[in-house]
Amino acid sequence: MATPLHDVDLPEFDLFDPAFNADPFGTLHRLAGEHRLLSTPFGLIVLRYDDCQAALRQPNLHQGIRLLQDMQGITDERFVARNRQSILTTEGDAHTRLRKLVSKAFTPRATERLRPLMREVIERLVDPVAPLGRVDFVDAISEPYPIPIICALFGAPTEDLPLFSRWATDILKSLGFNLANDLPAILAAEDEMDRYMEELIARRRSEPLDDLLTDLIVAEEAGDRLSHDELIMMAEAIMLAGTDTTRNQLATGIWLFAQHPEQWALLAAEPQRAANAAEEVLRFNGVVRSTIRVAVDDIEVAGVLVPSGTLIIPSFAAANRDETYFADPMRFDITRTFERSHLTFGGGIHYCLGANLARAELTEALAVLARRLPGLELDGKATWRPPIGIQGPTSLPIRFRPGA
Repeated sequence: MATPLHDVDLPEFDLFDPAFNADPFGTLHRLAGEHRLLSTPFGLIVLRYDDCQAALRQPNLHQGIRLLQDMQGITDERFVARNRQSILTTEGDAHTRLRKLVSKAFTPRATERLRPLMREVIERLVDPVAPLGRVDFVDAISEPYPIPIICALFGAPTEDLPLFSRWATDILKSLGFNLANDLPAILAAEDEMDRYMEELIARRRSEPLDDLLTDLIVAEEAGDRLSHDELIMMAEAIMLAGTDTTRNQLATGIWLFAQHPEQWALLAAEPQRAANAAEEVLRFNGVVRSTIRVAVDDIEVAGVLVPSGTLIIPSFAAANRDETYFADPMRFDITRTFERSHLTFGGGIHYCLGANLARAELTEALAVLARRLPGLELDGKATWRPPIGIQGPTSLPIRFRPGA
């Protein structure tokens, strides 16, 4: 029987402790060996794999993305309304309906048709860099990598790449902690993208192509289809989910390999390991290290009865290094056999729709980069994003043997 939260003496944990930020994975791994839950001023952190997985599947734990705007006192009705109808925040029957419809556009076939483009994009980005022998990887490669792929998903012309890049930069500020200042830029980008997508959707209705936007337009479930507004909402959700995570995960992967040269050399010699290497990067240092849920009823989490309104934070960073399921979990090893999937893409009804696409983007990029950037190592200290939200380097100076 679950113990009421007020009867449990949970250790207090400071998310902003410099010692934690210096070694978050080691700290969480150590604490997970002693505790199932940690208490913070924001909510409860769930540490172990089984408990995180159970929480992600709990229907009475709802997405907490909207709490970002509530915590910052944002009441702008246009912004609030857009977030309310997004597939990233809807729950229950509304979410089930949207997911059934749009999942038809995220099939393995849809991903496979983009792999040649992924290879073409990463090769094109490396071409001017390879002769130099050193570069800031974020600026030159990881930052621009996902945008051409997102454009291709929508069948947008290549000359519109700068537009998509600018929209992504501004709209992604909606996941930050400076909403009061960023809101005008966010709303302007959303309005501009709305107008663009309306024109593109109208074009696709009369001239369908082999792209994701056409798939979303024709997707049907028991006679039901996405409305015009829902199509635009999905386009923005794909922009949000598919841009920042991809570029940060790729840069984080390169940072990891620069510290494990034997693994980089192995990948270059055996590129068939690229898919497994991508999984290990996602497990060992996923850029989405946790998620936020809020209890909408009194529920049991990790053996504790928590009251309605409690914030629950499943820690992917801790769960992905749970030695119950991952042997020698603190070791980075691209030959690892995965008997249990990591939780970086979440779980339950909010499991990442674009997981296949994200895996393919990381796989194709790593295979090319291992071949073309031999002798990879750091060329200075990386700088990192703040320790809240999506993680990743903001600058990553690297060096390598030129000319490959």
